[in-house]
Amino acid sequence: MLFHKIFTSTFGIGYIKGGGTIAAVFCCICWYLAWMGTTPPLVLSLTITIVTTLLGVWSSGIVEKIWGKDPSRVVIDEVAGMCISLLFIPVEPKYVITALVLFRFFDIVKPLFIRKMERFPSGWGIMMDDILAGAYTNLLMLAVVGFNLY
Repeated sequence: MLFHKIFTSTFGIGYIKGGGTIAAVFCCICWYLAWMGTTPPLVLSLTITIVTTLLGVWSSGIVEKIWGKDPSRVVIDEVAGMCISLLFIPVEPKYVITALVLFRFFDIVKPLFIRKMERFPSGWGIMMDDILAGAYTNLLMLAVVGFNLY
């Protein structure tokens, strides 16, 4: 149980006010420090993202039984969504910061069916809105990078 609490709260970040934003920033910092100035290796970045997401679904479902439905302490969903947001884009400050702002916008406002994802049961319901917010962010970021919008 301790593993699930530590993992889903992203090393305790979920216990801090504004934990979702802090966890997303934490993810951006780790991603940046790991691959600054490059595009992350495809297999490694996908593996990190998929493992984080699947472990997040499993662990979130477990802690939901203790902490209640969609507990605010669970912020691994923000980490997974942020990882999705950053896939396939160059790791430069302007792109990482833009992805962070877009992801948090989608995660907080929940447009375009994002809110409906919360209806999924258990861990999937906790994770899916952030997965979709990350996918929308990533699509926009790929357009920004692809069209050299800045």
